[in-house]
Amino acid sequence: MSEHSTKENDVVELSGVTIQFAAQVVLDQVNLKIKQGESVVLVGPSGHGKTVLLKTMAGLIEPCRGEARIFSKSWIRLNNAQRNSALKSIGMLFQKNALFDSLTCGENIAFPLRETTDLDEFQIQEKVEFFLEAVGIPHARHLFPDEISGGMQKRLGIARALALRPSLIFYDDPTAGLDPITSRKIIELILQLKKEEKSTIIAITNDMNRAYQLADRIILVVSKTIIETGSPEKTKTYSDERVQQFIHGRVLGPITAMG
Repeated sequence: MSEHSTKENDVVELSGVTIQFAAQVVLDQVNLKIKQGESVVLVGPSGHGKTVLLKTMAGLIEPCRGEARIFSKSWIRLNNAQRNSALKSIGMLFQKNALFDSLTCGENIAFPLRETTDLDEFQIQEKVEFFLEAVGIPHARHLFPDEISGGMQKRLGIARALALRPSLIFYDDPTAGLDPITSRKIIELILQLKKEEKSTIIAITNDMNRAYQLADRIILVVSKTIIETGSPEKTKTYSDERVQQFIHGRVLGPITAMG
């Protein structure tokens, strides 16, 4: 486990964060705190800023105004050494998995270990074997990403995201494009690994069933802001009309499509 994980209770904090691209304001004055060990799921209509919010928390997008803090330190104030230290405590699964097509499954997992640790090759291969086994695809070690199914690619992406044993993991739509059975299994895997590693999860999904399965707390990202709806049970009965429109998939209501 990372040294960061035990020192501070708030893993991520946004204070008055505004994100703007050219003339378009995507997020406006967002405030949010996420505590160590939470499983927080971001939901919301396409084009309303879920991925932008996720990337801002992960330090990939810099706010125009306000401040984004990670492990109680401002992203913008970190020097290179501090930023690299923080990044070693973070795992990220991108929506398209971002796998290296020219590397085998085993080499995909080994890549971050070679780049950011002092492990020798024997130790690296031990970890590769461990994580392939953990996500249930040990037989794919010498296969390339285009030789395995979409569900297996997602499992591989999760294994690589976890290779450095991060205390904070970002999942950008981990079940996108998968069938319902595979989707449920992927979320079960994420929760199992979370329990084993005692990590914090921040995830995006467009599937409310998976959101209910994964979340301790749900946040609706809509119309440049966020609505913290609470637990799955509280979310289902949350009084805001925008929340009810979204979770029930109603066409008519205050939410309009943005992309």
